Amino acid sequence: MEQLEGFKRVIRRITYSVCAVGMFLAIPLMLITTSDVISRGFFNKPIPGTLELSEYMLSIIILLGAAYTQQVKGHVGVDFLTKRFSKRTQSILEVFTTLASMLIIAIMIWQGYVEGIHEKTVSDMLRVPQWPFRLLVAVGGFMLLLELFIDLFSAVARVRRKITE
Repeated sequence: MEQLEGFKRVIRRITYSVCAVGMFLAIPLMLITTSDVISRGFFNKPIPGTLELSEYMLSIIILLGAAYTQQVKGHVGVDFLTKRFSKRTQSILEVFTTLASMLIIAIMIWQGYVEGIHEKTVSDMLRVPQWPFRLLVAVGGFMLLLELFIDLFSAVARVRRKITE
């Protein structure tokens, strides 16, 4: 159990650090968008490549922030039905939904990796290679998968406690 806590602490730190990279890009995203709006509005001259840069920065923010959002339980959850069940049943359902989520994320990681290593195209205006952003799907998904592992272990532990009590 002590090893699990150590693993959990390491994963939580890595998740936060990866998310910090995405958070760091929020300010440049706001600045370039604001500059483009001002340039377009006052001078009738948009900044070339702003749309592409915004897309790339948003993809980084979203993909690297998904695991942290899972860590702080920030994803949307619909519990109007499950909150009526017993705590044990809720824990069992959490195990199944976490396993299903892990399966979907594993497929996403696999396909993100496959698409990333085969991607050869570049963006239209700025000629930015697409492969790093495709591989980012796999990286962000892997971090999310690790967070889901932590959640799975916690849910299984809750089910076990209820069974032994």
